[in-house]
Amino acid sequence: MGCILKGGGGLYQRLVIGAVLLAAGAGERLGHRPKCLLELGGVPLIRRQIIALSGAGVDELVVVVGHHAERVLPVIEAFPVTVVRNPHPDEGQVSSQRLGLAALGGKLDAVIVALADQPLINAQDIGALISAWKKRREGASVVYPEVNGERGNPVIFDISVRDDILAGSVKVGCRQWQARHAERVMPFITDNRRYKVDIDTPEDIERFQRETGHALRWAQ
Repeated sequence: MGCILKGGGGLYQRLVIGAVLLAAGAGERLGHRPKCLLELGGVPLIRRQIIALSGAGVDELVVVVGHHAERVLPVIEAFPVTVVRNPHPDEGQVSSQRLGLAALGGKLDAVIVALADQPLINAQDIGALISAWKKRREGASVVYPEVNGERGNPVIFDISVRDDILAGSVKVGCRQWQARHAERVMPFITDNRRYKVDIDTPEDIERFQRETGHALRWAQ
């Protein structure tokens, strides 16, 4: 089920949300291993993200793979998601964003762009972000979590932003669009540090275990 947004006349209109989950990275700083396949409690991070997005009521999900696609695909094949393979993942995250956004179909109201290497994000966190977007100020089209003055992820934006990004230069992704339209961007101020935790290096893995008491491990 999708989210529910109260419309005019006392009726309830269904808010239809799509999501793009980015999982195309090489994991260079982790020995060229796929970050999204690190496991927390025996569950790969990419599966945790898919479950969180689904549990929050996302209607359509596109997963973008690139490096390590052959290892990632078997982990997600049981889920009803659209998989897009980035043939040129070394061109950077913007190229994966654009492929994912272009693959979304249907009549969507909003889009979430999420990272596959955030260990702690759950359905409640996604739901809080969606709630913040529904309560955004007039004129705002993008909402992102801000924790202690720092940007977090995921980000959510109006479908018109998706269309605007795709109509622009191939070098324009979510962050570049926001920089050009700062007046339409609104932070969701929160003290929830789960929005800030992602994994890029061995030091990040060690810090995660030290701060949470939970271990991230590679599947055997």
